[in-house]
Order: sequence, then C-alpha cells, then structure tokens
Amino acid sequence: MRKINVLEFVSLDGVIQDPREPEGDTSGSLAPPAWIASHSDAVSSATVKKQMSMPFDLLLGRRTFELWARFWPQHNDIWPAVNTATKYVASNTITSHEWQPSVFLNGDIAEKIAKLKQTEGPDLRVCGSANLVQTLMKHDLVDAFWLMIIPVTLGGGKRLFADGTIPTVFKVTESTVTSKGVIIVNYERAGAVPTGSQ
Repeated sequence: MRKINVLEFVSLDGVIQDPREPEGDTSGSLAPPAWIASHSDAVSSATVKKQMSMPFDLLLGRRTFELWARFWPQHNDIWPAVNTATKYVASNTITSHEWQPSVFLNGDIAEKIAKLKQTEGPDLRVCGSANLVQTLMKHDLVDAFWLMIIPVTLGGGKRLFADGTIPTVFKVTESTVTSKGVIIVNYERAGAVPTGSQ
C-alpha cells in the first residue's frame, strides 16, 4: 500500500499559495516567491535536496502539473527524478500531455486516489496543488505532512487546513529549525483525535 505525503511551504497563518498570483502563477516561472526564497539557508537547501532524492511518484492537481510541465523537462539537471516519476494528475479537463509518464484521473477523484493507494509502487508525493490537498484531507487520504513553516504572515490566500478537514492526531517524526527561523517538520498519522470518553 502506498502512502500519500503532502509537502508544502506554509506561512505562519497557514497560507500555501504563492501570493503573487491569486489564481496561480501564469508566468511559466517556478522561481519561489520572496516570502520563501528570502528564508533559504544551507539547512533548508540540504533538506529539500534530501527530499528530492527519495523514491516517489507524484500526485498533482492540474494547475501545478501544467506549471511543472513547462519547467522541469528543461531542467533535468536539477531534479531528474521528477521527469522519470509517474505523474498522477487530478483533472476533469485534460486527459493527455507530452510530459510523460503521466496518468490522468477524472470523475470521482477521491475514489480513484483511494484505489491508487492500494497499488504497488513508491509513495505518492503531493506538492502545491492546494485544491487537491483539500480533497485528500476531506476524504481522510493523507498519511503524512512534510512542512516548511516560514516565519511570515500573508493575510490571505489558500490555506493548508480549511473547513472540512478530518480530525486526526499526528506525531512528529523529524524536525529542525533553520538559521532563518524556518521550522521543517514531518508529521505522520497517529490515529483519531481522542474524545472525552476515551
């Protein structure tokens, strides 16, 4: 059984969206927004490289997939694994793309992803894809969060935890604080939230 791991850069007030583009970055650039880039240091860079080197397949929303498809095929020297990984794309509007290998999921996305988790293969990594993440959380499909919490508040944008999130207990499996005050933390599922009667 595969696990679904959500990887996000998140502000202190829970925003995971690039504030430069309210509806998504349409510039074709994947340069990180200033609120992320200005907080990079050797520790955060090494952590990102470690994540990039682990085996994975990708589970992406359509918008994130299209942004990445414009960038990563031309930057294979930076992250070759992203081009060879299978990209599972949640979309009701596109069914094929030249960036391969790619599999497109439409219709009942949650049901199809639940079935995908039961197959053999590497864990599924979700990056960005704010709308897809909400669907995954509402259907209790997320197994772990890998978060880089940036010490800024943004005031608006798509938030990681929105209404409809299934109450769940998580345990910290790894954490560090960088010289720029970024908290890098791994959370893995640890069961249901206890009630007063437990």
